[in-house]
Amino acid sequence: MIHTYWLETYGCQMNIAESNALELQLKGAGLIPAETAEQADCAILNTCTVRKSADNRIWGRLGFFAHIKQSKPLTLIVTGCMAERLQEELKDQAPQVDYVIGTNDKQRIVNILTSIDGKMDEHNQSYEFGTSYYQEGEYSSFIPIMNGCNNFCSYCIVPYVRGREVSRPVEDILAELAFLDERGVKEVTLLGQNVNSYTYVEEDGTIINFPKLLRRICAQKNSIQWIRFESPHPKDFTDELIQVIKEEKKIARHLHIPMQSGSTRILSLMNRKYSREQFQLLIEKLRIADSEITFSTDVMVGFPSETEEEYQETLSMLGMMRCLEAFMYYFNPREGTKAVDMDQQIGEEEKSRRLSALIEYQHGIMAEEKQKRIDRQAVVLVTQISKHDTSCMLGRTEHNEMVVFPSNAKIGTMLTVELQQLVGNTYKGRAV
Repeated sequence: MIHTYWLETYGCQMNIAESNALELQLKGAGLIPAETAEQADCAILNTCTVRKSADNRIWGRLGFFAHIKQSKPLTLIVTGCMAERLQEELKDQAPQVDYVIGTNDKQRIVNILTSIDGKMDEHNQSYEFGTSYYQEGEYSSFIPIMNGCNNFCSYCIVPYVRGREVSRPVEDILAELAFLDERGVKEVTLLGQNVNSYTYVEEDGTIINFPKLLRRICAQKNSIQWIRFESPHPKDFTDELIQVIKEEKKIARHLHIPMQSGSTRILSLMNRKYSREQFQLLIEKLRIADSEITFSTDVMVGFPSETEEEYQETLSMLGMMRCLEAFMYYFNPREGTKAVDMDQQIGEEEKSRRLSALIEYQHGIMAEEKQKRIDRQAVVLVTQISKHDTSCMLGRTEHNEMVVFPSNAKIGTMLTVELQQLVGNTYKGRAV
């Protein structure tokens, strides 16, 4: 009989949100989170497969749980994107795994654990959104609004493991927003693999695109202060969306916009569907709409056939964006994607060199941009007591900056802080 569970989550924010929804269901069914993996009756791994390193981490954890199963009964479930991609391989090479459950079947895990014979219902052919993705006690929460991707970037496995795009009903999104408001949530992040391609047709035939959805969300009367969204695709960043961001002040002035490359030729090989010039124009339009907007981005180097000159174009685009954050990596071939078989694959040593130089360059930009913000005031969402000084609180600004400051403010409150000093990537400040 299964009484306790252990849940591990790997990868993107969507996986985190889906694990939150699963945990609500597990607790609702009477299951209790175990204090350690060794004490659990069931272990659930919600996996990622975007990069090979993610796969390697899971294979290592499967060895750990195989060792546990030698000494005690344990139901082991692997779900998520790696499970979707490697279903048969996991069944063959990891006999310690009891259930391999793809991305569309996460909702059925509770049925497996609470049914008498442990059998799983028939495979679900379409993605099902949860009722809520709330994590108890949090003041910042995720709201998945769409799932899947239709873009098929040549390097990306996501469309194959997440499937085609499907958008969540507007009323369900607004209902969850009200639910989160009742629990004191101050910040929500709308999630989707291609979040700004959201499109929902209401019963009366009205088409709600992403800008219209944002309007409806911002029109709700609640105590939620910041609306964020990730990850948008530059090709779907319309003038209508820019106008909504300009006018709706609940939308946080910090935007994550994946660049990937600064070279038009490489972007074309990636099947990104925009050029260097189009991406640069998008950033310029956003800055004109609101000069306070800051950016984060995703950047890949070492894509097949990328020349040194094209790599330098990526560096120059980063110099133009002036990001406060960047998620930087080199090309990692994934089986089943077109980029795996492209000519002129770049060696690991050269990819590592380019990435190291890129990281150093971006860190310099980040330090310069953060220094500019010293002596300014910022609204901060208090997130926790400082681990280094219990007389101080740690908070996060609208621009996703971490600030530590002397205060006895409650976690989850919002207050104004003056940014006085930068230590590493964290500001020291004082409550105003």
